[in-house]
Amino acid sequence: MGNSGAGKSTLAARLAREEGLAHLDLDTLAWEPDPPPRRAPLGVSAAKLDAFVAENPTWVVEGCYADLLAEAARHATLLLFIDPGVEACVAHCRARPWEPHKYASREEQDANLEMLVRWVRDYDTRSDEFSRTAHEALFARFAGEKRRLA
Repeated sequence: MGNSGAGKSTLAARLAREEGLAHLDLDTLAWEPDPPPRRAPLGVSAAKLDAFVAENPTWVVEGCYADLLAEAARHATLLLFIDPGVEACVAHCRARPWEPHKYASREEQDANLEMLVRWVRDYDTRSDEFSRTAHEALFARFAGEKRRLA
């Protein structure tokens, strides 16, 4: 878990590849499929997450959704909080390759970049499920092995 641009997807993909883990990006189940962008009901997303966990004995789940991450944490043996700092996250967002599973084109992705950068910069002041506050609370509650990567 961590802010957008923290490196969650990169690390998760590497762990999946090197350790043979099933990989789930929570973006793929957190949002309604049809425009305008809006969160899917938490219960629907949580049911999909539970199905993924049930189908995959070893896995890595990544995202910035503390509400969904809390659901995943019920099954997790390790929690990684990736926290390189807001400015590093902004730099990563600006250097991010096109994500075809999220955007129809690179141009569409780039059109959202400045909005994303503003959102990333608000990480320390927001109080929603995407905030540092929510991530730190989940990290503190997690009873299993946990690491914070700065």
